[in-house]
Amino acid sequence: MTTNTSKPPVANYVLAPEPKTSFSGLSRSSKKFLGKAGLTLFAVTMLTTFLLPMLFMTLSSLKTEDQMSNGAILPKSHVVTTVDGEELDLYVVPLPDGSMEPLGLVTPGRQSSVFFDPATGKEIVWEGRWRTLQPLLETDPSVGNFEEAWSRLDFLRLLRNTGVIAGLGMAGTIISSTLVAYGLSRFRMPFKGLILASLVATIILPRFVTLVPTYAIFSEIGWVGTWLPLIVPHFFANAYNVFLLRQFFLTIPRDIDEAAEIDGAGPFRILVTIILPQAKGAILAVSLFHLLYAWNDFLEPLVYLSGNRGLQPISVGLYEFLGLYDTAIPLVQAGAILSMLVPVGIFLALQKVFLGGIDLSGSVK
Repeated sequence: MTTNTSKPPVANYVLAPEPKTSFSGLSRSSKKFLGKAGLTLFAVTMLTTFLLPMLFMTLSSLKTEDQMSNGAILPKSHVVTTVDGEELDLYVVPLPDGSMEPLGLVTPGRQSSVFFDPATGKEIVWEGRWRTLQPLLETDPSVGNFEEAWSRLDFLRLLRNTGVIAGLGMAGTIISSTLVAYGLSRFRMPFKGLILASLVATIILPRFVTLVPTYAIFSEIGWVGTWLPLIVPHFFANAYNVFLLRQFFLTIPRDIDEAAEIDGAGPFRILVTIILPQAKGAILAVSLFHLLYAWNDFLEPLVYLSGNRGLQPISVGLYEFLGLYDTAIPLVQAGAILSMLVPVGIFLALQKVFLGGIDLSGSVK
């Protein structure tokens, strides 16, 4: 008797490849497209989030008091029909035959109401609660709020005051910050690093800390109640603007300065003829920064001009306007939009130069 001692054949198992995820199986171009699409979607979402308050403000400024209470997002008014010289609001009323017709409400009631049918010229008694009916609305924007806000705000006076404060302060900021930044970027001086560090450190100092002592000083010299406290300090440079301009000046090659010095140009002529033409974008950025700051500044004009209403800027005038007409929401929103038109228009017109002027890529020496 023979015994079969041979081993059974071993089966060869081939491992199946792991399934690829949907993202890893995409091509490089598809991944790049999805990345850009995701970034664009995120940017659009953020932009929409920031612009929603502006949209709400604009729509509210185009409404009347009655339109604010009807719950519609757009400025819509009730569609009315005139019967014997009386205006009746139209509602979409379901009739017994199943149709929906616009009828004018004549006599409202709790369980039944009387409606007027403009098509037949007859009155109809409708059983039901009329408040559950959908009113017939039509888009009816009102621009009268802007005219009323313009006159009640005395907008031309506020615009003049704000323009003078912002314009003179912007001139002082440009002159002083340019000179200081030019000195810190082009000349050798002892303790230059300490001076620059001390200047930049003042950026983190809140102005509320210095408000009381500066008010005491301006009060002693008789400047309270005038524009001087809002204009003169800007002629002594600003740390942020100096740092921005200095970093931009550092990107301009010094070889140009040396060539001008060989031709006999002095420091001031080098600044005017060489540095400033190449730094016009940065200077414009500083100008717009200060313009927006001065246009929106509220605390200091409120403190220094509280006793002189005729010199107050838009920010303070709009705050007083809000206190007088706090229940007239469309009127207040129209005034706020009027106050935004000038800075927003300037920024949109000069945004390319403005964004090109913000350059902090200068080397630190």
